[in-house]
Amino acid sequence: MSIEIRIPSLGAGMSEGTLTEWLAADGAQVSVGDLIYSLESEKTVQEIEAPGAGVLRRIAQEGEIYPVGELIGRIE
Repeated sequence: MSIEIRIPSLGAGMSEGTLTEWLAADGAQVSVGDLIYSLESEKTVQEIEAPGAGVLRRIAQEGEIYPVGELIGRIE
């Protein structure tokens, strides 16, 4: 079963964010709590942790703006 990685809301009123950098390679083995990407909102840049363990499959591209809730990757 795969775990979806979606753009989270980093604060009230946030509707989109920029995927500034993937911190883990596509195909990398990740564990819960590993930092996997950086997300920029209007007010902050935050490193986001893996919500589960497995192999990271990246879907979204760095430098692009995505709406909150958008699927950007999976952990298989």
